[in-house]
Amino acid sequence: MIGVPLQADGDDLGFLGDQLESLVGDALASTLESAIIFVLAFLFLWIVGRLVVGALVKRALDRRELDRHAQKPLLMITRFAIAFVAIAIAFGAADYGNFLVSMAGIAAAGALAVGFAMQSVISNFVAGVFIYTDRPFRIGDWIEWDNGDYSGIVEDISLRVTRVRTFDNELLTVPNSELTGGVLMNPVDADRLRQKFVFGIGYDDDIQQATDIIIEEAKRHPDIMEDPAPSVRLTELGDSDVGLQSRFWIANPSRADFVRIRGEYVQSVKERFDEEGIDIPYPVRTLEGALGLETPAALEVADD
Repeated sequence: MIGVPLQADGDDLGFLGDQLESLVGDALASTLESAIIFVLAFLFLWIVGRLVVGALVKRALDRRELDRHAQKPLLMITRFAIAFVAIAIAFGAADYGNFLVSMAGIAAAGALAVGFAMQSVISNFVAGVFIYTDRPFRIGDWIEWDNGDYSGIVEDISLRVTRVRTFDNELLTVPNSELTGGVLMNPVDADRLRQKFVFGIGYDDDIQQATDIIIEEAKRHPDIMEDPAPSVRLTELGDSDVGLQSRFWIANPSRADFVRIRGEYVQSVKERFDEEGIDIPYPVRTLEGALGLETPAALEVADD
């Protein structure tokens, strides 16, 4: 087969050049138009989302009485979600569908890999979100967790960790998953807190007299509530003492120094016991058996 070379005169080349220039121009115009549509759509959705969605979320957080420090990460997540939705819708409006699908696939694969590598971080993050929404405690609350092995005052709450200042002035940085994965006690969540203390008196002491002293000293303390009234119950019969459990209430425990109040109250009861001759006995152990003494002669015989 003999090939015949194609020949084109000047008019044909000019026509092809015009067509190519027209295609390039149309492509540039289409790209520029899509870019303008994307930018305008994104800006519109971003502004509307910040003004409407952001304001609604801020109002909802204010209704739940979250402080500014607690609101910051939630508002940041809200802004991130608004930006993500705005970008997704703007891609669709600009007819970038195929690109968006590709980016979504890459993002999904990356999220899966990151999820496996950061399981603990993600679990703490999710736990932090639950802490913000459920509010089991707030900054300034006294909490106990891990079966009472740890306790202190909450100083800071973030989406990954919570910082707690112990009563020994030690700062604990606690992963949020530890605070949501078990039983957590918040004694100061309500408007009042009941405290208990067991006073041990001797078996020969007057139980009614000791009970009256315990109640009187509770009523004398200015920070112990009169209603509900303090009470005393006999709860223990120990090896060397009789246990009288005092129950008393403290108002506004989140602001009151309940450790100081309890210490002052126990000290005043102890001083009254000393004045009235009521004994707080030490543990007593009784040893039974026999002791024998051997003479030196007996020891010599034993040695032989």
